[in-house]
Amino acid sequence: QVQLVESGGGLVQAGGSLRLSCAASGRTFSSYAMGWFRQAPGKEREFVAVFTWIGEITYYGDSVKGRFTISRDNAKNTVYLQMNSLKPEDTAVYYCAAREGNTIVRVPRFYDYWGQGTQVTVSS
Repeated sequence: QVQLVESGGGLVQAGGSLRLSCAASGRTFSSYAMGWFRQAPGKEREFVAVFTWIGEITYYGDSVKGRFTISRDNAKNTVYLQMNSLKPEDTAVYYCAAREGNTIVRVPRFYDYWGQGTQVTVSS
């Protein structure tokens, strides 16, 4: 079984920054792709970013390119999402997810494990 725990959410003003963390436990992640998704009230879950362990490939959703950066710390089994130049439309619950394999997948239903989510609120 795999457990994912997100942290780092909060309230920030537009233009500010936050760093989210996702701590993984239960299995080694050398064969997992790690993704971040978000869901705003009344909207579908949206792909934000993904990081593959092998090859260290990253991919971002169009709405966050150039502002968000996904990274990982192998020793800590932790994935980060650095969010800069935040906008009110970035307000959502942010979820960390893990998927076996190292392909770039942007569809939530193909991810095997999910964290509980962390709230990010950006005020204007």
